[in-house]
Amino acid sequence: MESRLDHIYRSLLLTKFFTRGWGEPDTLKKIIRFRKILGDRTKAKDYVNLNQPIRLIREEVKDGVRIIDGQFTTPVVNYLPEICPREIGLAQFQAVLPLDWSSSNYKPVVLQFAGTGDHYFWRRRNLMALPLAKENGVGSIILENPYYGTRKPRDQLRSSLHHVSDLFLMGACIIMESQVLLRWAEDQGWGPLCCHGISMGGHMASLAASAWPKPIALVPCLSWTSGSVTFCQGVMSRAINWRELNKQYVDRRDFWTEVWDMVHSPEFDENKIHLRANEIGNNGPKEKEALHFMRGLMDECTHLGNFSAPVDPDLVELVVAEYDAYQPRRGVIPLHQVWGGCREPRVISEGHIRSYLFHQHVFRSAIIDSLERMSRKYQHENITIS
Repeated sequence: MESRLDHIYRSLLLTKFFTRGWGEPDTLKKIIRFRKILGDRTKAKDYVNLNQPIRLIREEVKDGVRIIDGQFTTPVVNYLPEICPREIGLAQFQAVLPLDWSSSNYKPVVLQFAGTGDHYFWRRRNLMALPLAKENGVGSIILENPYYGTRKPRDQLRSSLHHVSDLFLMGACIIMESQVLLRWAEDQGWGPLCCHGISMGGHMASLAASAWPKPIALVPCLSWTSGSVTFCQGVMSRAINWRELNKQYVDRRDFWTEVWDMVHSPEFDENKIHLRANEIGNNGPKEKEALHFMRGLMDECTHLGNFSAPVDPDLVELVVAEYDAYQPRRGVIPLHQVWGGCREPRVISEGHIRSYLFHQHVFRSAIIDSLERMSRKYQHENITIS
């Protein structure tokens, strides 16, 4: 039984997604090709300069913590410059650190990723970073999402991504930017390291951890195996203009004659419907085919079965909401089965919204447990990247 509050809350929001459609077929093809590189950790490491310059623009002591603001050029512009909006090119982050770590050898840091609508740093700083720093001696690095806050295109309204392709480009940016920030954290002598986020942020944290070539703690909260369940089954599917997506899908043959052939879904690939011209007939595909195409695209670019498992899945702590209407878990392979070796999820007996509002302590507890387990297993050793 899904949470009624989740349904009511979503109905009150004005945010719409993919208001301008899929994005150009050529754009989708470029992103899919690059996704297939980033999904393989052994290939992805050759595409990120881990020693990329980082500019620190502000440092201050405030609210009982040390705060550092910094920025750097997102590595994606080196590979997909023609499809990157100018505004997303400069990655912005904020580090929130304890004034004094209790041990010179144990300086745990969590790289935090934004959930849907989480613009700027204040929400994650106040709800997660400050309690972790003051109560648990854990630092945080908060990354601003592409298409959010200072990285939001001027003509974008709130969190309303214009195209489906924007979400996939966001993921590619975050995978590469996280590698730069994790290396920077190591260079500061901080560790063990963890990736964490809530909802969409939890999925982005999983993508980031999949590409890191060392053991790393990972705590994805209120997220799951693929974005397909979010946008095709969850309450957010109601915020999508399916009529426009279907119209574009019918009008542009290259969606179903070219893009489809690049799609791999770990869920249904063997039975995938290839929408070729001779299969469509005179009336064109029905609206359900646009939904099927969305499912395939989302699985191709977000399904964690298409990405390397973290080096040590035992360091993954999953937290899910039992009655989650935003991230339903039916219809996809459970994440702890996709990444064998993960522990069974911690389950909060609430929906998505109430879990976020009233159970932040569960998320923090999972972070602490994962970091401590990593510390015991690896004793802060500096594992060489191969």
